[in-house]
Amino acid sequence: MPHHVVVAFGDQREYEFALTDDEVAQLSPDQAREWLAQEFEDLECTPSNPMGKVLVLDMILNVAKFGGEKRFSEAGDWAKQFARSASVALARPVVRVDVAGFTVG
Repeated sequence: MPHHVVVAFGDQREYEFALTDDEVAQLSPDQAREWLAQEFEDLECTPSNPMGKVLVLDMILNVAKFGGEKRFSEAGDWAKQFARSASVALARPVVRVDVAGFTVG
């Protein structure tokens, strides 16, 4: 089953990443969450929860936001790793990360 991740930064600024089953299978859920957690820390993201607990959705949204639109527009290795990690961490074949609206669907 093909996997699709869309990262949107507003109107007409959407970046889609198509992933194969093989690409997704190479990453375990724990590895996906570890990558997101490391990027969250490296990018000095701010937790959305005032109690300090960081949920997977918070990591995905903040890593996309603080990683910046340029990385997604270039569609390089970092953006592809983000897409794989988001899809695997959420265990969903289709993921839409709306950075402007701060939602994941």
